[in-house]
Amino acid sequence: MTRLQPTRRQFLAASGAASATLAWPALAAGDIAGGKPITLLVSYPAGGGADAMARLIAPKMAEILGQPVIVENKAGASGTLAAGQVARATPDGSTLLLDASSFAVNPALFPKLPYDNDKSFVPIGVLAQFPNVLVCTPSFEARSVADVLRLARAKPNGLAYASSGNGSAQHLAGALFEQLAKVELTHVPYRGGGPALNDVMGGQVPLFFANVASGLGQIQSGRLRPLAVTAATRCRALPEVPTMAEAGVRGHEVLEWNPILAPAGIAPAVRDKLAATVQRVMSDPEVLGRVRALGGDVFTGDPARFLREQQTLWARVIKERGITRE
Repeated sequence: MTRLQPTRRQFLAASGAASATLAWPALAAGDIAGGKPITLLVSYPAGGGADAMARLIAPKMAEILGQPVIVENKAGASGTLAAGQVARATPDGSTLLLDASSFAVNPALFPKLPYDNDKSFVPIGVLAQFPNVLVCTPSFEARSVADVLRLARAKPNGLAYASSGNGSAQHLAGALFEQLAKVELTHVPYRGGGPALNDVMGGQVPLFFANVASGLGQIQSGRLRPLAVTAATRCRALPEVPTMAEAGVRGHEVLEWNPILAPAGIAPAVRDKLAATVQRVMSDPEVLGRVRALGGDVFTGDPARFLREQQTLWARVIKERGITRE
């Protein structure tokens, strides 16, 4: 997908900065939280996509801010453990949450959360966005989304797709696909994306909505066949693969992304400096090159609005499809 690199003015405006000028927020280097180390609390384990983004940007943030930025992983309960800890943290900028797209999903999946998504956090920014790509095992007879729809309509619930678990990004991508295409598939949940992907490559389950970053290597090696990407425009890492809209399923735009959030109550000047720092980091050539090599691109919109839209979308899909964590 092709997105224009945001200007500093665009990002500051989108982040709710007090001024749309290009002036750097009025804080000296090391002034956030008295210069003590900033903890970037990652809601998923080391080695995953969220962790990779955190470790990519943390050194750059530290260089700009003039104080240490430490990555700490606190996995569990679909990111809600880390989110709960950040919601309770002192709102001085010393503790930030780096989450995944599940942040917008959890309010509809969990009856009770130890925080309020809308009131407990202040968005600092949204980092890279990565589309999903509908893939299948190479031996599967479908060569296009049209073939998948034909097979699904000929035998409702006869075609299966794998996911990393109930309520996961892959599950929700499949549920939205079913809803928009008016087909019924069989969902096969696994305990994690790795086992699901292995069974798809092995032919046990034919379909999977892979994050393009994690599935790109297998696609390039021929172990998976891509059918369509779930973005508004084609993915620069897979330029020959059509979008879902081009393949006939309009509205199926599913992106995986990583927000950075601070506890509610953070001072506007601290929020603004952190937001500007994130924007500078994401426009760094090394960071931008790494993101694009994995099939993603930098977010350019209004973080708060985007989070609200994502939360509304997945709440509707979860309710209409009757999705639960069990």
